[in-house]
Amino acid sequence: MSHALIAAWEKTLHRGGDRRAVVQAADGQAVTFGELDARATAWLAAQVPAAGALAGRAVVFAAPNGIGWWEVFLGLMRAGALAVPLDAAEPAEAQRGLAASLRAGFWWSGTRLMPLAGEKRWRDPEVCLIKITSGTTGHPRPLVFTAGQLLADSHQVTATMGIGPRDLNYAMIPLGHSYGLGNLTLPLMAQGVPQVCATAPLPHAIAADFARWRPTVFPGVPAVWRALAASAVALKSLRLGISAGAPLPVDVARDFAKKFGRRLHSFYGSSETGGIAYDATGAATLDGGVGRALRGVRLTALPGRRLKVSSAAVLTYGHRRCVGRRGAWIMPDLVAVDTRGCLTLLGRLGTMVKIAGRRVNLEEVVARLRGLGGVRDAWVSVSAGAEPVLGAVVATERTAAELRAALFADTASWKIPKMWRVVAALPVTARGKPDTRALQALTFPSAETGDAEE
Repeated sequence: MSHALIAAWEKTLHRGGDRRAVVQAADGQAVTFGELDARATAWLAAQVPAAGALAGRAVVFAAPNGIGWWEVFLGLMRAGALAVPLDAAEPAEAQRGLAASLRAGFWWSGTRLMPLAGEKRWRDPEVCLIKITSGTTGHPRPLVFTAGQLLADSHQVTATMGIGPRDLNYAMIPLGHSYGLGNLTLPLMAQGVPQVCATAPLPHAIAADFARWRPTVFPGVPAVWRALAASAVALKSLRLGISAGAPLPVDVARDFAKKFGRRLHSFYGSSETGGIAYDATGAATLDGGVGRALRGVRLTALPGRRLKVSSAAVLTYGHRRCVGRRGAWIMPDLVAVDTRGCLTLLGRLGTMVKIAGRRVNLEEVVARLRGLGGVRDAWVSVSAGAEPVLGAVVATERTAAELRAALFADTASWKIPKMWRVVAALPVTARGKPDTRALQALTFPSAETGDAEE
């Protein structure tokens, strides 16, 4: 069974199968496009002797970025399976539980494919991947994509950003995450853009990788850009630094530009839509914007500062907002659109809570905290229970007492957090997003630990 993504991969092999495709920076191991395809074929033959056993079946797997990840992913694509890539840090039991909820046919244990009881099969041969996102619910949610939608996202990203086979992508974000798929995985398969898989998300390790392998494009996340801007490292080969996964603070964008003599470029997207907007010049990023629509993406401003995104990359499986072959999705983010079509994110819908009978917009509190001197970042939430309490985690050297006193000058008392945690940096996931579980635990520790400051 074959689909458009495999057809694109075959063309990439034909154009240059002997070119270097993937490098593992940690050990220096490298493979060409042809060698990568051969390894994926061998992996598949060793795992599934019966032809067609995986066709139309969901297969859950988790592996770190590297040649091994590609063996599994390409093997599943060759077999006509639906790949369900998870973060490498996902516990094995959580992987199995998710596989069961999807009625998946197999789970990759890291050493072999484990058959499961799931009997669900997808009949459309173009359906080839399931993204797992928590969205605004906090619970895993499957998003089913076709090869054509994935390819559209890749083409929109690379065409807008000017990325091609002569570039070398620096693969630090997970290859199976929506950001990684559109900026790393699909560009390698469809456009032949090679990649070097990062050693570790630390400034000195990144600098060593850049000195040895000379990558030119780095799709990163705000936490990494902040660490690099505050370090003494050099990134001489970098021509394009991209920031996505979470809003990039203005101070980080400006500090990076001052230190490295080049601007970062904000990129905005979602699991449901793929890439949405990009700041081609880096000028909007310096003022907190995320740029204009990618090529092939149509944006429509709706009442209430909502945004509708339509393109050939947008999810269509499971919802009806579809015009021809272009899916449409209304974003949960609130946005401002200026006369040039440049977007600025204002927060997310559904951040209103009630504290002691009064409405509080969590995004408003976050913005107020981030505006205080010495605050690098902030996160705000409420505790569970009949009487919710407002709490905050703030990245700063200032004390909680100083922050509270600064807010009292011009902030209503019910909008001032009661529980505080001051940290050097907010915890983030491997995808660069705020680690909500860790942040919630920091803000509202259990009764046994009880170590949050009131």
